[in-house]
Amino acid sequence: MRVWISAILILAQARAGLMDGSPIRPAPIAQRVRIRIERPQEGAPILFGLPFPKGALRSPDHVRVLTPDGREIPSQITEVSTWEPADESVRWAWVFFFAEAATEYFVEYGPGVRRTASGDARVSVVNNQGERGFVEVTTGPLRVLVRKGEGGFLHRVHLDLEGNGFEESDVIAEGPVGRGSFLDLLDDAGLDPSRAFITRTVVEKGSGPLHAIVRIEGEYRYARADNHPAPFVMRLHAYAGKPYLRVLHTFVYTGVPDHHRPQEGEHAHVATQGERIRREEPGDPGWTQPNDRIAAAGLALQVNLSPRRRLQTAYREGRWWQEGTRRVLARPIPAARQVSLLQSGPKPTRMPPVPESTPDRRLEGFFAHLDVDDRTLVRAERADGWLSLADDRWGLAIGIRHFLEEYPKEIRWEAPDRLTAFLWSPRVEPMTFARWSSELEYEDGSEGTVENWAQGLAKTSELIFYFHTGDTSAEEIARTMSYVLDPPIAHADPSWYAESGVYGRFAPRAERFPELERALDYKFEWWLFNQRWVPWFGMFDYGDGKWNFDGEKWDVWVCNEPAVDFMLWLHFLRTGDRRFHLAAEAASRHSMDVDNTHWPTDPKYYGDTNSALDFWETLKRPPGTKYLGIGRRHGMQHWSRALSAHVWVAGWIASYYVAGYHRGLDVALQTAETYLKRIWGEHDLTGRRLYLSVWNLLEVWEATQDERYHRELRERIARMLMWQEREQGGSLVMDRYGYAQNYASYALARYLDLTADRAVRAALVRHARRVRDVPPLSHGMESYLATIHSLVVGYDLTGEPSFLEELRRRLEVMRMDPLPRPIDDTWTQRELFLALEKASHLPRNPDGSRPLWSFTHGLRVFGWTHAYGLPFALRVLAAH
Repeated sequence: MRVWISAILILAQARAGLMDGSPIRPAPIAQRVRIRIERPQEGAPILFGLPFPKGALRSPDHVRVLTPDGREIPSQITEVSTWEPADESVRWAWVFFFAEAATEYFVEYGPGVRRTASGDARVSVVNNQGERGFVEVTTGPLRVLVRKGEGGFLHRVHLDLEGNGFEESDVIAEGPVGRGSFLDLLDDAGLDPSRAFITRTVVEKGSGPLHAIVRIEGEYRYARADNHPAPFVMRLHAYAGKPYLRVLHTFVYTGVPDHHRPQEGEHAHVATQGERIRREEPGDPGWTQPNDRIAAAGLALQVNLSPRRRLQTAYREGRWWQEGTRRVLARPIPAARQVSLLQSGPKPTRMPPVPESTPDRRLEGFFAHLDVDDRTLVRAERADGWLSLADDRWGLAIGIRHFLEEYPKEIRWEAPDRLTAFLWSPRVEPMTFARWSSELEYEDGSEGTVENWAQGLAKTSELIFYFHTGDTSAEEIARTMSYVLDPPIAHADPSWYAESGVYGRFAPRAERFPELERALDYKFEWWLFNQRWVPWFGMFDYGDGKWNFDGEKWDVWVCNEPAVDFMLWLHFLRTGDRRFHLAAEAASRHSMDVDNTHWPTDPKYYGDTNSALDFWETLKRPPGTKYLGIGRRHGMQHWSRALSAHVWVAGWIASYYVAGYHRGLDVALQTAETYLKRIWGEHDLTGRRLYLSVWNLLEVWEATQDERYHRELRERIARMLMWQEREQGGSLVMDRYGYAQNYASYALARYLDLTADRAVRAALVRHARRVRDVPPLSHGMESYLATIHSLVVGYDLTGEPSFLEELRRRLEVMRMDPLPRPIDDTWTQRELFLALEKASHLPRNPDGSRPLWSFTHGLRVFGWTHAYGLPFALRVLAAH
């Protein structure tokens, strides 16, 4: 009880500091934050982000991890960001440790706290960045070497089974020259296999004695000159005392997706000049004719095994959407020439029209096959996603995460020694990025142009490589595979996130206002339900969802508008529900990769060479695309259109903070750099583009403290305040974009918390008065309910009762009646749709038709009406 009382006291101090801008002083005694692990596995590596209230923690050295009985266990703490400029204290930290049998732990912090438990094993990293450099990582039993130059993955792997040091006889695997990883293209001229070249290695933030992260950069090069080199990035996660690696592999597609006739002045949607603009006419058949397709992608190793080989794997009984009973298969294969575990499903390219479930019946066509030579050993709908090959001495197990959800996937062994994880299997049709239609589609008609923005998209896949002893059981392999394929998720109590102030002060999930909590719970449950009912699966689709549902069918990918991934992260922080962590993670990874432009980048000089001439040679390289970092707009395909105001970085940076996902910050920085260039002139500095840019720049500035972003942010905020007084009658948002209230109020409230800027404070209060007295109705409920956050901020800053009274009035239409039973697999889509429509109190259009804000649409309009306002309003209601 004393633990929770002291925690409440420090949160109360932090809350007061958040309101008046003054830092709090850390309490003289140690404080504890309770941590819970969902889906725990003993021995699993646990990494999670933990926020701290302003002024609560001065150094990451003053943090440790305890078991429930108060015993310290080895941990690694990394400072990720601070509260600067308001305060120098820690804002976010990454906490790493290896799980024990317990499901609960404590993070203890305070000025008198010191970590003392170090553990017996440590990771060591040697990173030689010279021209012929290498990186060598040693975990204890495992040593991996990655060399610059032709290769593409691991050059050599030692496994020390005897514990007597690394010898030549301990080499368990080597990388095939130039084909350790690959991205093979197919066009009219035939197959063009890639050759992989590693160009740079970096030891990432978050590396330490227990957990090291190495970033490997390179490119895939092709024999034919018409195929551009394709960048790739891999992150190897290595763990002290462990013989496995977690691998995140990202490639960028640089192919020409179709055969349309490129013409000067293309891309009217994102025009950076007005002199030569061509509005592409529909009908060019080249739009639908594929050009550069992905024939295969993956990672490979040559594994040193004797002929006494055996395979082990697992699959699931039952249907593809069910958890199913795990079945393990173990079999000797001494004479086998090839082993293949393939997971695929309906129309792997996902070229519209895509087969989907009906409202009453789930889709058929998913399959997992285990083949040995010409014989099929297993036919199922769903595999676990891992395969092990071993002999009497040792073996290698490879697992690919989201094996089903991101189909098609394959793990293949080929005699005499090649084990390959295919991220796109060559056993299915090549992936095409051509348009499904050469005609105008949704919203294209008003803007009059046809486009294809597939070139420059990316895709990240996650794998685990487990080097094990020859007698390791399938059960032990499956447990180790689950560390990555079905990972435990750690989180603090939702009240800790809610009161920390890192995302403003919102309410944790509670039962006090069930009719309003259901408005959040049911909507997010509806999203998860459809993700697995429709399903929204596929290598370049998973993580995204659609936003318009007519009761029979969904249409139009949402492409993350308006930061769908951040809504899911926020709901995870409010609830601690593991499912929403996983959904948020998938949404962030999809949107930052597939719904964004990553190539070509500007040349960059890193200073890791000795010759001064190298810098000047860098300047001679061709510049990158001016569109780097801009997002895709909703459409029938993710890459059918781009838009200057269609990128949201908040969820990406949340994935960096909460899950330690480095790529989230990398991609957000690309967007921030585009803002600095101001390539759209005044178009970029008005309307929703201005409001959204302020939010995005705030997120990046908070994460980096880069003064360049702060300068740009200040200038854009000044423009918002100027327009507020000059043209908008006190509103921060013009009527045309009334739904964008959240962008403005949320970003400026966070900025105020960091800077105590009096002009921004006054602007937020004026804006709250304006939307209270003159409710924006330009988009009906979209803009009307988007004012909820503004009213909360106005009330917080002034205590004016009329803000609270108006807030209560506007919340009335959000109430949801209870459903007769929980949302689970016992519902059909049609049954759930009808039940949710009946439970909702949202109004219909004046003519009686279903509006954009209908409860059973997707999360797009829901962000403006509910997700960015209601969690904050519930906190105010609970206080009164």
